[in-house]
Amino acid sequence: MPVQKLQREIERVLGEMGVDAPVAVAFERPRNPEHGDWATNVAMTLAKPLRRPPRQIAEELAQRIDASAAGIRSAEVAGPGFINFRLAGDYLRDGLLGILRDPDAFGRGDAGQGRPVVVEFVSANPTGPLHVGHGRQAALGDAVSELLAWAGWKVHREYYYNDAGEQISMLARSVWARYQQLLGEDAEFPEKGYQGDYIREIAADFRAEHGDRFRGDASDAAMDAVRVFAVRILRAGQNADLDDFRVRFDEFFLESSLYASGQVERTIERLRATGHVFEHEGAVWLRTTAFGDDKDRVMVKGSGHPTYFLPDIAYHLNKWERGFHRAVNVQGADHHGTVARVRAGLQALGLPAGYPEYELHQMVTVMRGGVEVKFSKRAGSYVTLRDLFDEVGVDVTRWFFLMRRSDSQLTFDLDLALDQSDKNPVYKVQYAHARMCSIFRRAGLAADEVSAEGADLALLGHETEVELAKRLLRFPEEVAASAEEHTPHLVTAYLEELAGAVNSWYHAGNRDPGLRVLGVADELSRARLVLARAVQVTLRNGLAVLGITAPERLDRAEAEA
Repeated sequence: MPVQKLQREIERVLGEMGVDAPVAVAFERPRNPEHGDWATNVAMTLAKPLRRPPRQIAEELAQRIDASAAGIRSAEVAGPGFINFRLAGDYLRDGLLGILRDPDAFGRGDAGQGRPVVVEFVSANPTGPLHVGHGRQAALGDAVSELLAWAGWKVHREYYYNDAGEQISMLARSVWARYQQLLGEDAEFPEKGYQGDYIREIAADFRAEHGDRFRGDASDAAMDAVRVFAVRILRAGQNADLDDFRVRFDEFFLESSLYASGQVERTIERLRATGHVFEHEGAVWLRTTAFGDDKDRVMVKGSGHPTYFLPDIAYHLNKWERGFHRAVNVQGADHHGTVARVRAGLQALGLPAGYPEYELHQMVTVMRGGVEVKFSKRAGSYVTLRDLFDEVGVDVTRWFFLMRRSDSQLTFDLDLALDQSDKNPVYKVQYAHARMCSIFRRAGLAADEVSAEGADLALLGHETEVELAKRLLRFPEEVAASAEEHTPHLVTAYLEELAGAVNSWYHAGNRDPGLRVLGVADELSRARLVLARAVQVTLRNGLAVLGITAPERLDRAEAEA
């Protein structure tokens, strides 16, 4: 990467200037592209230790830097001590050649060095169809997983679900009541039972399989049969939704396995050995305040039943013991209160502060015609994920879920989602990709047949071409930053910006025949085909990170061609 060459050269010069201690050289892109490609304020950070004016330091730095070693064309001092750098032209040429040399690798990095990381997401209890909040989490968790994989981590995608407990018990009672009603029995529906047609559907399926075998039977055995059946049906439905939404998992982890394996019991015994466990009013507590929590937490209630807190600690200890010394949890904002207590419990066991990492997302509001869409008939009280992607498509749904910061409320505008013009950002990006593919077809080439061999990329001198090439070569930085910060919205923003530049370049050829890819001098056409291929690779790889398809044909792009 050119910025790394520049950083090494600055560090060399600083050593010559008598700076012995390592210095963090931070770079940023100037807001105004006319000011250059990169800027640094390192001179200002050194003013105090060097006891010199920052502008004087900046001027000496700029004068001493070896431009060829740094891969830059110029270094200019601005303001109180900023240094603006302009990259050398061969950087663009070498970058484009690198994209075509190994297209599938463009954007990948090695920050993770193959180390394992577990990403837990969705983790919805099997009590109903997945709703749009689960959908946002599925898209976010999948994208975070993919970003980490592109950054060189060995990613394990995990889904944790509760297959016991009060919610599952309420599900069984709800289905049992509907089953009894189907048999003509006067069964009272639980006051807080699960509503929606899906409960009636499960009850009907249960009746089809068991007939009237459990008529009037509310025994533990009957309820257990209903529970097992309902969980199986709902899990199958949730899995089908996730499969169709292109989300996969390496492991489904059952909460009940923590009890069956003795993990919960071993965890509480290890906690007792720390001296931070105490009893109060018949309950067993953990002194989490010793590790930064705002109050101590109950692990086992006076009834002898554990709170959710205890299996949460056991589960994350299990992750650590499986070798996942980095763990990322993608969860809804309603889990905010669990962060400090789970981390405190793990610190009591000797795990590092900050384990696991959390990415909390806000919920989703679905709007149509300016009015909120509140529920679907089948679910009864909310909009399901399947309702949404059946109507607007998986690609659009995933993009809309990812295009805002996860900690911001998301308004899902159905009217915009159904718009197939450039107003819809996902179509804008996909059209840009399809337009490049249409160029290759008109040239009689498959995309992977476009070769840089013999191409004179110095011919790419028009402003739109130079700026487009610069944007393309930012892609690895965007992926690396998004992976580090768990922020796939940075990738959607980058792709939309890139698509705008691509479409401007593409349409410039309609206004000026001299700017076309085809129908110009052979050498110039060959160079522009290389640029078009680099564009197509970057858009394809960026969409792949987000789990979104990169169509080679779209009606509009074909009509334009």
